[in-house]
Amino acid sequence: TGELPEEIGRVICRAVLSPGVPVDIPLVNRLREQGTEILGEIELGYIEEKGRVAAITGTNGKTTTTTLVGEIMKAQLGADKVFVVGNIGNPYTLECTKTGPDTVTVGEISSFQLETVHEFRPRVSAILNITPDHLNRHHTMEAYVNAKKNIAKNQTEEDYCILNYEDVLTREFGENIRAQVLYFSSQRKLEKGIYLEDGRIIYRNDKVIEICDVKDLNILGLHNYENVMAAAAMALVYGIPADIVRKSVKAFKGVEHRIEYVTEKNGVAYYNDSKGTNPDAAIKGIQAMNRPTVLIGGGYDKDSVYTDWIRSFDGKVKRLILLGATKEKIASDARACGFHDFVFADTFDEAVLEASKAAKPGDAVLLSPACASWDMFPSYEVRGEKFK
Repeated sequence: TGELPEEIGRVICRAVLSPGVPVDIPLVNRLREQGTEILGEIELGYIEEKGRVAAITGTNGKTTTTTLVGEIMKAQLGADKVFVVGNIGNPYTLECTKTGPDTVTVGEISSFQLETVHEFRPRVSAILNITPDHLNRHHTMEAYVNAKKNIAKNQTEEDYCILNYEDVLTREFGENIRAQVLYFSSQRKLEKGIYLEDGRIIYRNDKVIEICDVKDLNILGLHNYENVMAAAAMALVYGIPADIVRKSVKAFKGVEHRIEYVTEKNGVAYYNDSKGTNPDAAIKGIQAMNRPTVLIGGGYDKDSVYTDWIRSFDGKVKRLILLGATKEKIASDARACGFHDFVFADTFDEAVLEASKAAKPGDAVLLSPACASWDMFPSYEVRGEKFK
């Protein structure tokens, strides 16, 4: 931010932080101490909001769930009545002045964005899961969890919060909020909520509705079935008819850079999971692979621990290509887990070339870095495009 002259600083009554600006840097601390209101871009957008808001947060699955909620809403209300904004890449402030009484804004909201909300109140919210991430920014897990919980802090008894029953943090959170809570579960049948039973997604609230069989979905993996459940529950409590929800989830093709099939060359299938920017997300990428896999990992260091990711390889990963700022740290965790089939690459081009050499017909090459991209690329999207 550079230096802000004192005489300028003294007359600022409101400072809007871009999500990438930490709330505890000296400049922000000085402004806060003199009584300046500190808010974020999401809060600024909400000030101008004239419609209703559906908002999604969580460590993993936000983009997929937000995109799907947007598609369901568009199917019912029309594309011109739905704005999909936030961490998904479309600034809220770009769309908020277009909203009206009959519009819905669907927001993917990150922990960074939730640190600076004051009045932001979604009519329907969701917390998909909470696992360690961004600890370099939030410093403690408690601070990270509390940021996520801000999504529901202004909700009332008229509103709904959709929560993951199988995540102990979100399950306990649901016991202490004002909003009406509806849980989703991939592990058990719920008396009230949405759950997976014998491969079918069932919604049980005031009535029992079968949404679909997971065999009818275009997206793979248990984590994606959870994303579908969360999106369907949000739409149903919002008032979208079940047949619209059913049709939309069956048509949904997933999002770019998330376990995205790219091509097959010489019998090797290539998958782009550049959005796997933390170990827990990258575990989902490994779990979705159904053939021997050469894995490309490493990148910007968010103070993550990689042992759970490496243990998830479970004999499936035949070679790990490491690059970026975290390569030595991941190598150390790999050795500690007894995994030694890794090599280092100095550049991204070299990593992809090494992976293609190591893969044999019938194998897969998977870019699923378990790290952010910022040491080498401006975003995970640029990294994914480069891989493709």
